[in-house]
Order: sequence, then C-alpha cells, then structure tokens
Amino acid sequence: MTSSERISLEQWNRTVLTRQHLLERVDDDAVEVLDRCVGLQSQDPRAAFFGLFSRVVDFDPAELDGLMLDREVVRMALLRSTVFCIDAADARWIRPLAQPTLDAELRTNHLRNVVAADPAAVTRHARDLLTGREMSTKALGAALAERFPGESASTLCTIARCTLPLVQVPPRGLFAGSGATTYRLFDEWVGPGEPAVTADEAIKDLIRLYLRGFGPSTVAGVQSWSGLTRLREPIEAMERDWELNRLTGPDGEELFDLDGLDIASAAEPAPARLLAPFDNVVVAQADRRRVIDEDVYKAMATPNGRLPGFAMVDGRVVGSWRVDAAGAVSVEYLRDVPASRRRALDAEVDAVSEFVRRPND
Repeated sequence: MTSSERISLEQWNRTVLTRQHLLERVDDDAVEVLDRCVGLQSQDPRAAFFGLFSRVVDFDPAELDGLMLDREVVRMALLRSTVFCIDAADARWIRPLAQPTLDAELRTNHLRNVVAADPAAVTRHARDLLTGREMSTKALGAALAERFPGESASTLCTIARCTLPLVQVPPRGLFAGSGATTYRLFDEWVGPGEPAVTADEAIKDLIRLYLRGFGPSTVAGVQSWSGLTRLREPIEAMERDWELNRLTGPDGEELFDLDGLDIASAAEPAPARLLAPFDNVVVAQADRRRVIDEDVYKAMATPNGRLPGFAMVDGRVVGSWRVDAAGAVSVEYLRDVPASRRRALDAEVDAVSEFVRRPND
C-alpha cells in the first residue's frame, strides 16, 4: 500500500516515543511492554529494569525478577550478538534469525585466535558439558581448554556462546543479583518446544514487531536494529500485500510502517525521561536522528562500546546519566537546557534515585 504522506521530524519523534511508551507510562504487565519493545538490551544487567521503569506505571523490579526466575523471560545473546532481556517464547524463534550474525562475529573476531581445534568439535563438547547443568563462563572455558589444550579458554567459551542457544541464568540479571555469567542450554532452561515461526515468515514477523514498536522506519533502520541484511525485498513484498505503507520522512527518507498504525501529532507533549543504558530507541538505530543529534551520541560513546543512560528532554536526548556506588543519580548535560526543563528532569532523577535505592523484598 502506498501513501504520499510526508511526516516531519517532530512527528517521527513523537510517533516512536508513543509506541515505546515514553510519552506516557502505561499500567501494563512488564512482559507485555517487553513484547512491544521486542525485548530490551541487557548487557548491563540492570538496563532492562531501568527501561521498564521509564515505561511502566509504578514498575516493581520484583515483577521482572519473578519472570526471569519463572523462566518466562530470559537474558541471552540474540540480535547483533547483543544480550537481550526478552520473552522466552519470542527468543525461541528469534534466536535462529540471529545465527548468521553470531557466525559472522566468530569468523571476524574469534576464529583467528584458534590454534588447531575444530569449532564444530568445540560446539559438540560444550553442548555435552552443559547438558543437565549450568556452568559459569570461567568453568566452561576451563573444561573446554582441558579437552582442547593449547587453545584460549576465552575463545573456546565464545565459540560455545555463538553456536549454541545459551541463557544467562540468575542470580546475575536480577535487580539485586550479582555473580559471574552462568549458562544453561535454552531448551533445558525454558523447556523443549518448536519456534512459533521460521524462515521467511519469521523474518516478516520480526519486521512487523519492529515497526509496531519503532516505526515508521527506513529499511536501514530495520537492518541496523536487527543485524539482518537484504530486508528490502521482504519489506517491499509486505507493502505489495497491503501490510505496509510507504511514507516520506522529513528529508525525503523512504519510510515504511504497518498499515493502520497512527502517526503522532508533533504537538504531543514529551515529558522528561531517563532512558536505560543501551536503550534501543537510541542504540543500533540508523534512524537515531529522530531522538538524538549525532554529535551528542558521539560524545557519549566510549572506546569499549559501553554507553551510559540517556537523559531526554522534550523528546530529544540532551545528555547522559549514571548511578554511582552509593545509588546517587547524576546527569551530564551536552545541550543547553532551560531551567524549567531541568526541573522536570530533576524530578525524574529523584524518581530513579528512589527506584535504585528501594529495598530488595
């Protein structure tokens, strides 16, 4: 389905913030919000909690803890080889889509460090080691190195991470949890089952989920978030099948969106928010300019790829925020912000500080 509608940068901004529940917190279950966001990045174990706090009314971290302990939500390497906190049912069918990216990471960054071991043999032995039990990365690497002497334990463990569907099990990843990364095989942790969708239909479902949560989007936007390539063909096929609309962005960008979804008004008020570290509204987005200026994003980047939280005022990122060891939240501004807008962000800082310091029931 084709549309001649042109949207402004402000409309593009407000639309993605509406779909991400960042204009108004929602009184919904945490797992429902996770589903709408297609999971939340979680290489920082607390990031998903901050992501839900910014989106859910009176979010209680015990709710997400319970979902992980009940194995309804998992933390595992998925799209772009990045750790996501995600509904286990979605992880089951999304994990196969991520395999080409994980394979590419192995080829590009890790297999060059292998002396003589056959990666397939490493994968088989890792599966045998993990069958029926959990193992920390240190223990798994040591056990693999015993079987493949002369190889780096770290590299061997990374081969297992990239070739096997491994869940990072609690207590790491809980709100007050800590400890080393510890793996279990996905089907043993969650239970055996078949993916809800596979192959080309799984790719289309991923496109649908992304546009529902992050659209409208360029083709590059879908690809940068998912890590998948060659998505123009399925996107255009979905347009021909009347599933998608084609729109025009503020600078003539070709945008796609699910048919029937509304474009927000540019006049929608956008309250101050502290977005989680690695929040996908900002990170891994070819379309990130709808919420952040490139110079602001580059000023936050670090050589090791870690990112702080994002401080947002009037729908755009104006600085970063961090929590210190004592639980105090501080903001570093990278844009001039009027005093009245700073007061609004100060209120959000106070709310996040209270959230961080709440007792662990």
